[in-house]
Amino acid sequence: MSERGVSVNPSTIFRWVQRYAPEIEKRMRPNHGPRSGSWRVDETYVRVGGHWRYLFRAVDKHGRLIASMLSGRRDTGAAYRFLRKALKAMSDYPPSSITTDKLASYPKAIRRLQDEGLLPQDVEHRTSKYLNNILEADHGALKRMIRPTRGFQTMKTASATIGGFEVMRMIRRGHCVQRKRQATGEVRLINQLFGLAA
Repeated sequence: MSERGVSVNPSTIFRWVQRYAPEIEKRMRPNHGPRSGSWRVDETYVRVGGHWRYLFRAVDKHGRLIASMLSGRRDTGAAYRFLRKALKAMSDYPPSSITTDKLASYPKAIRRLQDEGLLPQDVEHRTSKYLNNILEADHGALKRMIRPTRGFQTMKTASATIGGFEVMRMIRRGHCVQRKRQATGEVRLINQLFGLAA
């Protein structure tokens, strides 16, 4: 906005993010495009209201985002909810393997999803820190975007803002169905999502 000579109060930008980031994320889902069946799953820490919270994230072997979820806990229930969300988001591209760290919650969550028929029985669960390097590096890139926010006050605002960061990074990196990776292609994509005239 400042490049265009428009002065906007930071609280206005904050309200826009809270209102439109979840909407962009929702409208982008059908445009995610294909994902590899080899998933990398891990969690990182985010400060919310003065406390550390857990940001669960999954990418495919090429680094394309599958799903993310902010949680107050890092237990089996949270791992189950996250994996269920990821499976729902990528129902057309189910995993053939899921790579995690050695957190004990993941095997239990995976078994529960298999018992419920939400995850095929032949999905391979691997625990390899080396294979998750691509996700670890991506955590760092995301945290560099989060750092200038100086922390979040509530889980709701943190989830909306981080979801917005995730979807905009996905668009910028060309990890969705769009014609061009330049700024004009990004603008056209957002215009299409909201039914605006080009």
